[in-house]
Amino acid sequence: MIVAMVNDCAYVGETIARYLPEYVIVKHIKRTRSLWDKTVGIVYKLLSVSADVYHVHYLLQDCYIALKLGKRPLIGHAHGSDVRATLRHPLFGRVVRYNLMKCDIILVSTPDILDTVKQFREDAKYLPNPVNTMIFYPKPLQKNEKKKVLIASNLDWDVKGTDIAIKALSRIKNEVSVNIIAYGKDFGKTLKLAKNLGIH
Repeated sequence: MIVAMVNDCAYVGETIARYLPEYVIVKHIKRTRSLWDKTVGIVYKLLSVSADVYHVHYLLQDCYIALKLGKRPLIGHAHGSDVRATLRHPLFGRVVRYNLMKCDIILVSTPDILDTVKQFREDAKYLPNPVNTMIFYPKPLQKNEKKKVLIASNLDWDVKGTDIAIKALSRIKNEVSVNIIAYGKDFGKTLKLAKNLGIH
């Protein structure tokens, strides 16, 4: 059996592939974020692949193009922002809704978007993101060393819920050292919240 894993999100597709049975061959169709690769490039790559199952990460243009090219059966895998934010976009929201209605199977990677997705697809399923423990594992702490936490997502409270993470970390602020990447519309608000809650 051949599975075409189209695009990826935080290595979720790559990690899923590690746990599939040995008889499953995975063809990983990757792309860059360039306009060319997200349009003409992905069309070419999808036309060039033949598989028994197509698993597309994000319900955006890759999924839409795969459907239009007749790549079936197709699993559409929502990863969060495609549902939380893009679904409301006047143009790209149509693409997400089309994909929700037309994919053979819909998976969601976070439980908070399942209810929204079920408004379009009652049969949608929650599949928690697998974690490759060969890459992600806690390194042993030195005596009295705080655990290091990196918030490496867009600091957008509406889409990513960064404020919730900061509030949760404030409960264990004496046990952790928190770093954030200075990116996103709520960067200033996030820094202010962290400071007010005693996270430095």
